[in-house]
Amino acid sequence: MDLKIQEVAGLLSAPEKTIKRWIKKEGMPAYRIKKQLYFNRSEAAEWLLENNKAVQADIEKLFAAEKPVSIHDLVRRGGIFRNIGGNSPSTVIDHLVREINIPGETSREEIRKTLLQREEMMSTAVGNGIAIPHPRNPVISNIGDEAVSIAFLAEPADFHALDGKPVHTLFAVISSNARRHLEILARLSYLCRRPDFIASLEERHADSALLKSIEQIEKEMVSA
Repeated sequence: MDLKIQEVAGLLSAPEKTIKRWIKKEGMPAYRIKKQLYFNRSEAAEWLLENNKAVQADIEKLFAAEKPVSIHDLVRRGGIFRNIGGNSPSTVIDHLVREINIPGETSREEIRKTLLQREEMMSTAVGNGIAIPHPRNPVISNIGDEAVSIAFLAEPADFHALDGKPVHTLFAVISSNARRHLEILARLSYLCRRPDFIASLEERHADSALLKSIEQIEKEMVSA
């Protein structure tokens, strides 16, 4: 989910009690997760327009409020980890989840299960010794909790990559909604096709050097 009720009320300059009335009496789509109300940005915008509850300028605020995806910022939040154990996708994921930063509202076991389920469906290896494990569906609701963790394996593991290369580096993705999830994956896919970035992973550059490289490549992407 994209937005909390406080955020929707602020963007629309409407009292929270008004938003709650729309939910209860008029069918505004909302989701209750652990006693907190959340809204899907697209669903909220569509409902507001159809029910004449907001002008176009307010609708645009809903989408303007969404933070742009920055892999650099997501990795700073998720962390960089080294010497992750395991010799198969399942054992690597077990070791990975013990180490990475997990949002407070989500359990490590939930993350582990969703990562394993996704891996069982299809390998997340993208070639060049890299895999991008991620839950099939978003498991958090707050954009501020999104993260990408880089994990270097103690020993390469067979993730059944199409190019046949064993995996030495993982990018574990925790995203908040489908649209951002796809954008994060697209950006990571671009990064992981860059020969210079692949080399920095193979050489296991220092954390600061990796972050600087990601930041520079993202700047190039924006200016391209």
